[in-house]
Amino acid sequence: MPKSPAVEIAAPAPDGGHRIVRVTSPDRVMYPATERTPAVTKLMMAEYIAAVGKPLLRVLRDRPTTLERWPSGVHPGMRLAQGPNDREADGFYQKRVMKGAPDYVQTARITFPSGRTADEVRPSEVAVAIWCAQMGTITFHPWPVRVSPDPHCLDQPDELRIDLDPQPGTTFADVVRVANVTGEVLTDLDMTGFCKTSGNRGVHVYVRIEPRWDFLDVRHAAIALGRELEKRDAGVTTAWWREERGARVFVDYNQNTRDRTIAAAWSLRAVQGAPVSTPLTWAELADIRDPHDLNLFTVPERLASTGDPWRDMDRKAYSIQPLLDLWDEHPAELNFPPDHPKMPGEPPRVQPSRKVAANWDADGNPVLNS
Repeated sequence: MPKSPAVEIAAPAPDGGHRIVRVTSPDRVMYPATERTPAVTKLMMAEYIAAVGKPLLRVLRDRPTTLERWPSGVHPGMRLAQGPNDREADGFYQKRVMKGAPDYVQTARITFPSGRTADEVRPSEVAVAIWCAQMGTITFHPWPVRVSPDPHCLDQPDELRIDLDPQPGTTFADVVRVANVTGEVLTDLDMTGFCKTSGNRGVHVYVRIEPRWDFLDVRHAAIALGRELEKRDAGVTTAWWREERGARVFVDYNQNTRDRTIAAAWSLRAVQGAPVSTPLTWAELADIRDPHDLNLFTVPERLASTGDPWRDMDRKAYSIQPLLDLWDEHPAELNFPPDHPKMPGEPPRVQPSRKVAANWDADGNPVLNS
């Protein structure tokens, strides 16, 4: 069968004109058909990005962004790479700008916990996001920082991100309940949260914050919020180890750690049916029964009909000091991700069921027995 010719998509350019993005292999099936959705081609993905381009750019603009790429699409049995050496995987995280990127693709240099650096894509116009889709990007994972004239801008987050992750034995209704409690806690602290579906079974709550604290402070703010949720709802946990979580909603505080990112609002997810991580009003969230109903086919029409629920997020940035005050009341450190350096006060990095007290000192460091 002859290869389908490339298709050109026009996107608004910063100068008021248009940028043309070529989509090659437009008929490539990126998501197979399901019982509830038709097949999705690469062209359809690019057209989706163009349709939600304005609000998508609002959340991506000037943020270093990791790209979750699935060049052959998301088909049953395919899997995401578990690390840089997992070369047999079908999907992977692109943390450095690809060679041959168009000259309009800007970058930002980020620093990993190891001290290494990388130049990541920094979306500045809709054409960049469409080009990323052309390169097989399913999901955008922006850092919670923005490039600005401030020399410390990439070390000072401007978003507090609350990732509510359902554990086995919980339902989407449980996550919605906890999300509403999260909104109540934020309101009590004179802060405003904005919610979205994760694109699968979870819910994310974002708060625009003043960019004057470092990643560790923002992470501590997330832990403090999680502990407050535990007090108000018995179905919430901040336990890092899965064996301790039970059938509760996990507040993944480590999503506020350096080099940890959450799927952007308006992003597709690598789940059958092409679901979208969809921004909602709090009233809309209460009405959602199945988040997979929010997908590539339904979200553009929803956006055109009701507008962007997050359009006012940038109107006010909040101080996280109220949450840091809660942290100071109980400044007990929790585990960091395994690829991060061991941090002061961090508990032992070993499953509780496998921990032998005699093998660890008071600071959580292993004791070498002779």
